[in-house]
Amino acid sequence: MARNIEIKARLTHRSELEDRIVPIADSGPIVLKQIDQFYRVPEGRLKLRQINGEHAELIFYRRSDSAGPKTSDYSRVPIVHPEQLAQLLTLALEPLGIVTKTRTLYLVGQTRIHLDEVQDLGSYLELEVVLEPSQTEAEGESIAHQLMQKLGIQSEDLVEGAYLDHLTK
Repeated sequence: MARNIEIKARLTHRSELEDRIVPIADSGPIVLKQIDQFYRVPEGRLKLRQINGEHAELIFYRRSDSAGPKTSDYSRVPIVHPEQLAQLLTLALEPLGIVTKTRTLYLVGQTRIHLDEVQDLGSYLELEVVLEPSQTEAEGESIAHQLMQKLGIQSEDLVEGAYLDHLTK
């Protein structure tokens, strides 16, 4: 499985944060409309993601729900027929909910920076430091902390869990 180090933070001043991201970004912004359908599985999380109504992928991941930098082990598979797969998954597994968001993606080195506008939740930032197979989790956490400092993300801004958790509370 692939690995990354992730953080999620609530945003109060998105435009100010974006002004700090743009000068350090290697690429972006790329705007993605995403619909994530979640299903109950024995461990971890399983979601079918549709992107811009054009692409889809099935994603399984495991990570803690803590607020700080955490390791996420994940696997993704491209999907050709997302509507049919959604019907099959709904028959086979218990649907948990749907998260709809507009994601603005920037890349800074090996880190994906997501500025998310989540329907019914608001604005969030996610950092995903994509680890190389030879990198340790500590190295990824260090990169995440450095970016948090550059972007002015405070520990009190960090949130636990997935967007789905916040929508179902």
